[in-house]
Amino acid sequence: MKTPGLRTLLETNRPDQFALLEAATELFTRSDAVTELLVRGSLARGTADRLSDVDFVVAVEDARFPQFVSALDPLIGTELGGILPGWRDTIVGDMGGLGYVFLLVWADHLQQLDLYAVPASRLARVREQSLCQTIFTRDPEATRTVDDETTRFVTRAAHHPPDCENLLIEALVIGYLIRKRVTRGQDFVAYSEGFLFDTAVKNLIKTALAPSSSYYGWYQLHEEIGRTPLGRDCLEHLTALVTAPPIPTLASVTEGLNRVIAVAERTVPEILQTHRDAIDAYRRYMEL
Repeated sequence: MKTPGLRTLLETNRPDQFALLEAATELFTRSDAVTELLVRGSLARGTADRLSDVDFVVAVEDARFPQFVSALDPLIGTELGGILPGWRDTIVGDMGGLGYVFLLVWADHLQQLDLYAVPASRLARVREQSLCQTIFTRDPEATRTVDDETTRFVTRAAHHPPDCENLLIEALVIGYLIRKRVTRGQDFVAYSEGFLFDTAVKNLIKTALAPSSSYYGWYQLHEEIGRTPLGRDCLEHLTALVTAPPIPTLASVTEGLNRVIAVAERTVPEILQTHRDAIDAYRRYMEL
């Protein structure tokens, strides 16, 4: 049962990405596994601008949740123009589900789609922790049954260590986020996300070149990574990133993204080749 919420939001906000909001709503509600659909963030608050992302909460029947999540990458790539697999969002708070950030080419622009998928039995927790507006509900009187296997699936997915592909996508997505913060003048948020970007690049280097490392975080990088010419080259890129201006600029974001792609070209060329068209599109829309 669709509610007046979507129509009201569109009439109130009319952001450039309203067509994406409509298309994504139609796509997600097409699945009868989806019990409710909500919007969060600036769209829910009525403060969206041309840089705002489309921020959804998708509640899914517990027993069908793993299957739904597993289909997100091909679904969004095929239906909404997603250029990369979704990044498992580590910035969003834990509300009982799994958050993802997708970058899409929509109306000849790079757009951000944030999707928080949650088992329907846990939707009340999302409502408690986040300002949301409901735009679709299938059966408001239905009882949502907890599925233990889905609970274990969410726990495993939330704590699964990222591989090199995930880390490269993480760096590219966070680079996009930082550029948006810089454009808006959100200096402190850009500063905090700059550290996340540097950490993603460090983790990419470490996972590629020292996958069996027993050291935590930033410890022993010179000793483990810097023993080979390739490792020293990567650490030079990392040094340039961490010594850039603490509050990013458009120029430093561009330089940082070019550096992470250079690191990927040296350490994980097969992953870069797998996503060559996506990376080319990303570079074009980010003007790298």
